[in-house]
Amino acid sequence: MEVVLKLSGILLGVLARTLTPYLRKVKQGKVKEFKNGYWLSALASFILGLITTLLIFPKFEITQTGPGIEGLIKLFCTAFGFGFAWNSLVNETAKWAEKGKLDV
Repeated sequence: MEVVLKLSGILLGVLARTLTPYLRKVKQGKVKEFKNGYWLSALASFILGLITTLLIFPKFEITQTGPGIEGLIKLFCTAFGFGFAWNSLVNETAKWAEKGKLDV
């Protein structure tokens, strides 16, 4: 049960971080209609999210921190934050390197 919660929490965190810029653009009015090309982008994001999840999962070494359902919820929330944060770091590093601000 813990492994499933950890994996799903990390995956959903990664995917939430991937989806956030699109939702921000929709709210700002920069995206006016849904184009079919978004399906390919969504599929690629999901595949990259899955790969990111599998790469960072071994680094997540937290176990259930309490009894019953409360401990499981805490574990899921921690895993979600872990996945969101890692994906954010990867995205920001890529943007800095893309703009020439970071020599990698």
